[in-house]
Parts: sequence; C-alpha cells; structure tokens
Amino acid sequence: MRLYSRNQVAGIVVAAVVVTATGVLLLDRGVPGEAKAAPSPVVAEEIREPAEISGISLMTNVPSVAVADAAAYTQDEAQNITVYERANEAVVNITTETVGINWFLEPVPQEGGSGSGSIIDTRGYVVTNSHVIADAVKIFVSLSDGTQFEGKVVGVDRENDIAVLKFTPPAGVTLKTISFGNSSGLKVGQKVLAIGNPFGLERTLTTGIVSALGRPIKTQANTVIKDMIQTDTAINPGNSGGPLLDTQGRMIGINTMIYSTSGSSAGIGFAVPVNTAKRVVSELIQFGAVRRGSIDAELVQLSPAIANYARLATDKGLLVSRVGAGSNAEKAGLRGGSDAVRYGSGRSSSVIYLGGDVITSIAGQRIESLTDYYSALEAKKPGEQIEITVLRGKQQVSLKITLAERTR
Repeated sequence: MRLYSRNQVAGIVVAAVVVTATGVLLLDRGVPGEAKAAPSPVVAEEIREPAEISGISLMTNVPSVAVADAAAYTQDEAQNITVYERANEAVVNITTETVGINWFLEPVPQEGGSGSGSIIDTRGYVVTNSHVIADAVKIFVSLSDGTQFEGKVVGVDRENDIAVLKFTPPAGVTLKTISFGNSSGLKVGQKVLAIGNPFGLERTLTTGIVSALGRPIKTQANTVIKDMIQTDTAINPGNSGGPLLDTQGRMIGINTMIYSTSGSSAGIGFAVPVNTAKRVVSELIQFGAVRRGSIDAELVQLSPAIANYARLATDKGLLVSRVGAGSNAEKAGLRGGSDAVRYGSGRSSSVIYLGGDVITSIAGQRIESLTDYYSALEAKKPGEQIEITVLRGKQQVSLKITLAERTR
C-alpha cells in the first residue's frame, strides 16, 4: 500500500478541484460574457394512462414526482429515484394468519407467510400472487405509513398465480396506485425495477434488466404459466406479488418466483406479464373467478402402460374416454371409447374407456399431457370455437369444436 504525506494529499485535492472545475467549464462553454442559468430540476411528466382493463374501470392516482437537482445525480440515478418516489407508496406488505394444530390436536392460529402487493385502485384493490395468501384464514395489508388493514379475497386464479384482495381505506384517505403498462412491447436488455418487501424489509428497490421473454414456467400447482418475464433484478422471499416496473413507473409484471439453489436471489427471477394480469384481474373483480373454456369430455392422460395395453400408435396425448350425449364435443364429432377397463390400483383406481380418439393438438399447440391441455385453453373462453387434431386409429383427423365452460 502506498502512503502519502500531508502536503502530497493537499496537492492531490487541489489538483482534483482544478480538474473538476475545468471539466465543468468545458461542458458548459457558451457565448462569452453571457450569464449561465442554474440547472433546473428534473420533473417527471405526469402519466395518465387510460385506467380501463377488459371492460372495467380502475380508479387510479399516479402523481408526478419532482426529482432533486439533476446535477447531484447521474441520469440513471435520477430515473431510479423518480420511479421509486412515484411507486413505492403503492406497494403494500401482505402478511397472513393460518391455522395449525397444537399438542392437544386443537386448532390454533399461527403466523403464515408474507409477500408484497400493488394497489391498483383507490378503492383498495390490491393485486398479488395467489401463493402469498395460500391457506390463509386472515390477511393483513400494511401501507407505507405503517397502518394495517384486514384484507378480503376478491378472487384467486392459481393457474396464473394471481390473486386480488380488497381492503377499505379510511374516509378521506386517497391511496396511491400503480398503473398498468404493456408487456407486449418488452425487449431483452430493457431496464426494469422491482419494489417489494424481501425478508420483511419494506419497500426495497432493486434494478436489473429483462433477461429473456416468453418463458413457460411450471408452478407448484402443476400448471404452466406462459410468456413469463425472466429478469436478473434481485428478487427474494417476500418480493412475491410485488410489481416489476418499467422506467416510467408502470407495472409490466408481477414478481412471482426465483430459480435458486440457496433460497436467495441468484439473478434468475420470473414475473407474470402484466397483459396476463390485466385479463385475469378484470375477471376476478367482475366474477370472482376466471371463466375458461373446456372440451366437455372425459379425458385421460396417456402413459406407456395404457398405450401398450390399448395398442395405440402413440403414448403421448389425451385419450377421449367418454363423450356426453348432446355435448359440444359430440356435436363436433369427437369420439369416446367403448371398452371399459380398470386403471390403477387400490383406492386410486378408476374405470376408463378405450377405443376413443386421442387428442394430439389444440389450436395449433402440441398436446402431450393434461398440463399442455390446460395451458392451451388458459386464455380461451366458453363459446369460442377452436380446431383440434385427434388420432383416430392411424389417421389424423381435424375437428372444430365449441368450448363449454370449465367446471370448478
């Protein structure tokens, strides 16, 4: 390590001041003798996006935020500050209470999980992940000023890991909200920001980029969420349900999960795209659930054992076991089986019917399992007509079928 005397240090400081001053003069050179105006503060333009999603209007409140003297910050820092000051008060901390069993086999309340959420409407609507409130008997929503309210579940969509909550703010209190952006125009490399409550540390800001787009990710509920946003923004336990924002402070995703061997951020996080969230949130607020289309027939996922026993040409796809009389599936020409066999063992066994069609494609998407089936129909509505491909014997047959409403 090199040491410097006091005089040398003083000389270095003076030199640094001179260099800095020279740099300022060079950057600010203008007409000789003309007075220089002081740099004006950077003020973010107020964003007023149409607050309407799929037929419902949201009451939003997205204020403009003035950033301190621009000379004190880099452009990137000023941008981070603007987004944080615009959005952080609209991010809430969500905690839950669940029921456990004590030594006497009696039900007792116990602390549940925690996560984040975004206020999307001044009436108290909050969007978060469904896994944040899983098994909760009570839900508490904490605001930026420390006030806490009990939240009620408006609706849950486990297929996309989205839930909508609602709490009632006191009279005269105007809640800050986060506006929805658009995830369809995202680019890999685009800067994004996340605000959440990792490890209970409220309203923490982290930054990163969009690392990849269109990732299909399988959830704990054994469903596949399509078109997930991959980001290297630090996302940790407690960030779930919080917003992923663009540089204008608009929500472009809901932070949902991470890939990690340690349980902490490893630079691989995933967010549900906001265009999916907008569609789901609209239906949850209107109906309390998402209405999805379904093929009204009994379907069985093929396995090598079933394929070998039935002497099928494939062991991938969905076997049509039975088709209801008068159903949309029957009207479309879908054929069920006629040979009853018992499949499985013990209490898990069931009767299935062999000899029917095998569904191999739905709306152009290859179908190999029930997971593929639910993924293909995730955004389809009852009454919508789709084209499916079935294997009938050794022939491929195309059918057009009108979807029925999926029963829950």
